[in-house]
Amino acid sequence: MYSDSVLWDIGYEEPESSESYAPLIENEYLSPFSEPLSTFSIDVDNASYSNARRMVEGGEKPHKDAIRIEEFINYFDYDYVAPKGNVPFNIYMETASCPWNKNTQIVAIGLQGKEAERSTLPASNLVFLIDVSGSMEEENKLPLVKKTLKLLVDQMGPKDRISVVTYAGAAGLALPSTACSEKQAIKSAIDNLDAGGSTAGGEGLELAYKIAGENYVKNGNNRIILVTDGDFNVGLHSDEDMETLIEQKRKEKVFLTVCGFGMGNYKDSKMEILADKGNGNYYYIDNFKESKKVFVTDLTGTLFTIAKDVKIQVEFNPKFVKAYRLIGYENRKMPPQDFDDDTKDAGELGAGHTVTALYEIIPVGSTQNIEGFFDLKYQETERKTTLKDYGNELLTAKLRYKNPDQDVSKLLVQTLVNSNQSYEKASDNLRFACGVTAYAMLLRDSKFKGDATYTLAKQLLQSTKLNVANGYREELLNLITKTEQLSQ
Repeated sequence: MYSDSVLWDIGYEEPESSESYAPLIENEYLSPFSEPLSTFSIDVDNASYSNARRMVEGGEKPHKDAIRIEEFINYFDYDYVAPKGNVPFNIYMETASCPWNKNTQIVAIGLQGKEAERSTLPASNLVFLIDVSGSMEEENKLPLVKKTLKLLVDQMGPKDRISVVTYAGAAGLALPSTACSEKQAIKSAIDNLDAGGSTAGGEGLELAYKIAGENYVKNGNNRIILVTDGDFNVGLHSDEDMETLIEQKRKEKVFLTVCGFGMGNYKDSKMEILADKGNGNYYYIDNFKESKKVFVTDLTGTLFTIAKDVKIQVEFNPKFVKAYRLIGYENRKMPPQDFDDDTKDAGELGAGHTVTALYEIIPVGSTQNIEGFFDLKYQETERKTTLKDYGNELLTAKLRYKNPDQDVSKLLVQTLVNSNQSYEKASDNLRFACGVTAYAMLLRDSKFKGDATYTLAKQLLQSTKLNVANGYREELLNLITKTEQLSQ
């Protein structure tokens, strides 16, 4: 996907625009007979939404490959029931008719992570790895980075420690590990950062992991926070070497969170992969309000993992389901056999975070045409009966997760009963998620958008009483209106 060539820059020249996004092919419909299991890793990244917001507010319609629908859905918090007991999350499932296609149904699966009291959280050993190359000098890059990181410093307690590593032409230690009781010293080190020169991200990453290892907190939160516009090469190493390093350190329980800034040469495709490899989340910070969301409102979820390697596997009952399609999560799909394999990496759930996934299903008896389904001579395309009768069960969902300090997974199983519920009668959670999904499909010009319109998306969002904090519902409604105007 990426070039392994070495870049011998001696200075930096800003290109007119060199943003890059990995090609994304939407999930197709699958038959529960030929593909009985749908397996994927959870994803609580939300960079795609805030990056698209930046484009729309700037009068530009986003590139379709910049739209990852699951990251739009998961930008918002949902009103799921809090978990009880020792399980770190609660599971919500629901089905209803599809708002944009009268011949299909929606299935929603949601997780609600357990909240964590700040006073009970373990000590943090954070290493800020900051890109100070020439590409970072613009106002919405390094200056915003400084404001953002100082905001994070204010949230930390006296038992926490912070180091600052920079990278440009060479990597350097701008601040040795310092107790957060000395916040002014940490802020001064951040204020003294200047942008200039070319970039050698690999060297900075190696130094950051070295510093994190030297100050490792047993049973603590050991994490590197990489801050960049993504436009970094890797010095004398290939991208694969850097990914291998990140995976190795993840096993040593040093996690990586990636924060993207800026525009024009933003490398979304590279940054998503780095965060995925490092058991961390990927955020795009386009303004100071987003900084507050990531590092104040959602701080415990951003920094503290309550469950790692969280996988979901869904089996649909062919008695009711003719075909199914996972909406989004294209980069998170897994082979069915990886579900029970504890050596396979998957996504992390932070304290208090919610995760939502939607399926669109075609019920048995529907007249919906399914692309890629063929009439067969020697076997039935649709079997008329199932081998076992499980009543009105629509699906069985299995979830595997590990506690953050353990390497053996635990299994949860839950079933969902079929229902003829209309989307108008569905929960606020499902309708809000459908409104966000309709907007994202329109941005992608998805072939599955059916009868979705910008008006329908707004109606779904406005029909709910979901408590969406900090004006994010109103912001989304304004984005939809602006996008509609850009499309005319």
